[in-house]
Amino acid sequence: MDSNTTARDAQKKAKPLTPKINELIASTKSVILATMDSEGNPTASYAPYVRVGNTFYILVSFMAKHTKNLLNGHASVMFIEDESATKQIYARERLTFDTATAQIERDSDLWNEVLPQLKETHGKVLDILSEMQDFILVQLNPTKGNYVNGFGSAYIVDENLEVVQHRNDVNHQTK
Repeated sequence: MDSNTTARDAQKKAKPLTPKINELIASTKSVILATMDSEGNPTASYAPYVRVGNTFYILVSFMAKHTKNLLNGHASVMFIEDESATKQIYARERLTFDTATAQIERDSDLWNEVLPQLKETHGKVLDILSEMQDFILVQLNPTKGNYVNGFGSAYIVDENLEVVQHRNDVNHQTK
């Protein structure tokens, strides 16, 4: 048996635990957003977030291009390991997932439940931002995604952010 076969076998047996995913999310204060406008033009951005269960909430301004895009009903988000903490830049730990998005009405029960959690997480600046009428609260509900924690270690995650399948069915090909 050659060393490549042994390495592939080891990769197939490895399965990250859900708490690793939760640790990655907890290690960040903001989420990277990928949105698209009505003409199909992409926008990359970020926003501070708060997590309630497996739903994420962001308070964003209509002055930001991504806010209007978020109202299209979907976005992709990414949580990624800090570059300064990674051992291999090509294999940074990351979680990406598609989301269904929805605006939360100002002063609704959900708004009043989530806003104090945003304030607790991100500080007094939320007292000011939440009073500005151009800021809206957007809900990000995961639908499906991918988690990577190294070479040959990629996984499909479900809407509950739990690993459901190892993606190593097809190995990278070399010359």
